[in-house]
Amino acid sequence: MARRYPRPALSQLGLSPGKRTRLKRLLYEYGPGGGTLLVLPIDQGLEHGPIDFFENPASLDPQYQYELAKEGRFSAIALHIGLAGKYFHEYAGDVPLILKLNGKTAIPSDAQSFSPLTGTVEDAVRLGADAVGYTVYVGSPAQDRDFRQFLDVRQDAQRLGMPVVVWAYPRGEAVAKKGGKESLYAIDYAARVALELGADVVKVNYPVHSEKDSESPPPYNTLNLGPFEAFRKVVESAGRALVLVSGGEKVDDADLLQKVRASMDAGATGIIFGRNLWQRPRADALRITREIHGIFREYAAPPA
Repeated sequence: MARRYPRPALSQLGLSPGKRTRLKRLLYEYGPGGGTLLVLPIDQGLEHGPIDFFENPASLDPQYQYELAKEGRFSAIALHIGLAGKYFHEYAGDVPLILKLNGKTAIPSDAQSFSPLTGTVEDAVRLGADAVGYTVYVGSPAQDRDFRQFLDVRQDAQRLGMPVVVWAYPRGEAVAKKGGKESLYAIDYAARVALELGADVVKVNYPVHSEKDSESPPPYNTLNLGPFEAFRKVVESAGRALVLVSGGEKVDDADLLQKVRASMDAGATGIIFGRNLWQRPRADALRITREIHGIFREYAAPPA
């Protein structure tokens, strides 16, 4: 049995009163509660195109995800300004909102990844959001523009008391030559960058062990860590930023639930699963969501 590691307490995050109030709502008043986060993202229509909706045609209508978030008692739904502006008013007060502030399409190459702004922190305040989301492409040749753009977002969020969730994604030609975007080196580095840039919550992928790890810089090229130990290292690098685990592509039930439990054991605060949930028929999605709630109850803790 893997050791269970604690996650950072809300009181340790150095939050302003506004940030702390909003983040506390997400952690304790909505979703599974107990200091955990269960987030349903629907930014894939912009990031991947309509292709992700073919598996479950009903999911093309954003109301499918909104209803799933409401009935499944999610901590929040995460999406871009268009889907917030046209749909969120029907769910305001029932489903908390994380407004995604930047994004890009999948059409250009990832070699020089950069996500321009699609919304503002002021938009998030106007809509009644409880947090904003921002994607940082760590290692991209465009990261200088990315960091500068994020600086403005961070300053606005601090001024307006809005928590910031950073999607910390390794990308670019240099990353591809140093083990790849799924390597422990790349994901560990991305988690640390998010902390250093001022993230309150960081969204990361699970590292994937492969032969390409030998191309990572030392000592990563010689590390021989299992999946749990590798992810635990990423959580440690994120420091006093809460960690959300990305679901990625749809997997079977056993693998999904094992990933949830292992993530929480490693010190994650929660998960942000999109395709793994809304690509399922409604009844199936709600069933697996109830199972996730059951796991999260085992990790519940009072505010500290």
